[in-house]
Amino acid sequence: MSAIFFGTLAGVILGAIFKKLRLPLPAPPTLAGVLGVLGVLLGSMIAGMF
Repeated sequence: MSAIFFGTLAGVILGAIFKKLRLPLPAPPTLAGVLGVLGVLLGSMIAGMF
């Protein structure tokens, strides 16, 4: 559970830094894009089970 917390915290901090430096975010800017990335991760985990 702490890995999820620290990963989220790191993402929030990096997102703020990218926004302050006016750099493009290294992630999909929409919920659909984020869910697509999550789908790829879940598919990889499921394939690893077989």
